[in-house]
Amino acid sequence: MDEEQAGRPHPVAAAVVGGLAYAVLFVFGLVFGVVAGLEHSWDPGGGIPLIPLVPIGLCLVLFGLLYGAGRLMSSKLGAFVPGVGWMLVALVFSVERPEGDLVIAANSAGYWYLATGAVALVAAVLLIPSSGSWLLHQGSYPGKHPVNFSDGMSA
Repeated sequence: MDEEQAGRPHPVAAAVVGGLAYAVLFVFGLVFGVVAGLEHSWDPGGGIPLIPLVPIGLCLVLFGLLYGAGRLMSSKLGAFVPGVGWMLVALVFSVERPEGDLVIAANSAGYWYLATGAVALVAAVLLIPSSGSWLLHQGSYPGKHPVNFSDGMSA
């Protein structure tokens, strides 16, 4: 075994573990979307009628979860994948069924929940530090030669 490869996981194993991690994050976003979608219109009473506090609180929790997932995965995709799961559930819950029922109603709580959730998703993805462009990566990849941009003529 090469000294370079010592201590590093096999590339296929690393890809499988990474894919499973993103799948778990997606399911986590789906589950949070179902729970938050069912609880967003809960009224604890005594709140300001124009600003529902529960949807805003749920979306602050959503932001924390997405930002934390992105930081733990060290990528913007780590925040985006569970956010897509949440958004998928939010869109399904906001579509009117043939019976006329829907989970996220067209009221103040529903609008606040959808709007602040979308802002939380975008903010969490944008606040994750970027690891740089994969197009300009200078390191060598397994089985490929590094690209030299210093003289502008080699590729």
